[in-house]
Amino acid sequence: MPNDLIHDDSLRTHPDGLALRLTIPWYRSLWLSSVTRIDVSVDGEDVPRADIRFELEGRSYGIDELPQQSDTLWFLQQHPLLVVRCDAPVERGETHDVVVTGELRLPYMQIAPGADGAPGAYVPNHVRNALALTVVDGDAPAPAFARDVPPPPAPAAEDPFRLGLTLYSASAEYRAGWFDFDGLLGRVAELGIGPGIEIVASQMVPTYPRVGDDFVRTWRAAFDRHGFDPSSFGANLDMGLRRDRDMTPDEEFAFSELMCEGAKKLGFPLVRIQSAKPELLRRLLPVAERLDLKLAYEIHAPHGPNAAPILEVRETFAELDSPLLGFVADFSSTMHAMSPTLLRAVSRAGLDTAATDRLQQIWATDASMRERQEEFIGYLRGRDFDPGRLGAFAHLAFNMHGHVDPRDWLDIMPQIMHVHAKFYDIDDRGQEPAIDYPQLVRVFVEGGYRGYWSSEWEGHAFAELGEVDPLLLVRRQHDLIRTAMAEVRGE
Repeated sequence: MPNDLIHDDSLRTHPDGLALRLTIPWYRSLWLSSVTRIDVSVDGEDVPRADIRFELEGRSYGIDELPQQSDTLWFLQQHPLLVVRCDAPVERGETHDVVVTGELRLPYMQIAPGADGAPGAYVPNHVRNALALTVVDGDAPAPAFARDVPPPPAPAAEDPFRLGLTLYSASAEYRAGWFDFDGLLGRVAELGIGPGIEIVASQMVPTYPRVGDDFVRTWRAAFDRHGFDPSSFGANLDMGLRRDRDMTPDEEFAFSELMCEGAKKLGFPLVRIQSAKPELLRRLLPVAERLDLKLAYEIHAPHGPNAAPILEVRETFAELDSPLLGFVADFSSTMHAMSPTLLRAVSRAGLDTAATDRLQQIWATDASMRERQEEFIGYLRGRDFDPGRLGAFAHLAFNMHGHVDPRDWLDIMPQIMHVHAKFYDIDDRGQEPAIDYPQLVRVFVEGGYRGYWSSEWEGHAFAELGEVDPLLLVRRQHDLIRTAMAEVRGE
């Protein structure tokens, strides 16, 4: 999705001067404490910070106050106003050159923990939007979606896997407000996708990390209406929620227990966990036993089942020896090429052909993720190209694309409890150009896996909003998976 704070319909009139309707520049909700800074210029003039206010749900904050707001959630579908004091209010129809620069810290993506009580290092997200904006008085309308889509074939009784999706696949459209929760599930049902539904709690639950009773009622009514099954509840651990320090072990446990309780309220059998710290797992296991929940640690690019950090998790699982502990296999780990969707995005950000070729060459090496990142960033700087122009892509290009052998999944197949059928595109041949789905189907059938394959379109990380209909792509991916399953059965 666009790494943007503002869009073409953002500029509004305001008694104090002007207001900018903001969009969170990420795929999930974040805490206001995640906002490190926001700077604004209007018609070439930098606005003093004292003249900028951030307004959310009737409360107003100075920009320098935001890092202290660790109890206030900026929900994915909320659009706060950035109010800029001017000598006179702008008027509808006027056009102004606006530049907004922001920096956020992603509180669940820890690079290194803090030492001696200091806060740790976290993945940053840099945003710079420069637009000529016309003052408007309303939001741009959502586009019309294709309705004449034939229904999918009925699942075959002998299919080895059940299919579904994570609603994360429609992150950009949900963030933009093109769907509310009911409308999103209605579109999924209309396209014949399912029956498995997975969510990222920090994206879908307005009262995150708590699951409120209102959301439970909405959820259950939609599931009863469409015949869906809850498959996986994605839980993050916001270790960097506070800016002055990392979470304590007790806080990590309390936050994780709250996630498990929310998953149970919604009827999920499995929680995708983000942290597998041995002490945290020892404390969470009795919670999982009490709630009858499986806890599955996600293996995601750049790691595979035999990477050193995953081997440590496997050792912890062996020590705890519980059938409730296992893994989510994310197919970002086992890609044979970089996604064309990503390559188009970095090209739009200014990389020329030589730079994108060099990016792919570095990605294909066996160096560690950090070494490849540093080599690529060094290459960009050597060409006098500011890596900040890529936003988070200079980091995410490597930790979202792994190239482990797909057969490595066989080493842990009995412990795989859920599958993220990650994909970025479906080409004209009906194939995923960077991930070998026919091979993955063969590997998982051979390994005896019989759970859910949850389609996860992550092209929204790189594609422009409206560039594709992600749920139609999910339907096409389901067709690809069904075809591969039929081939394995010899049909």
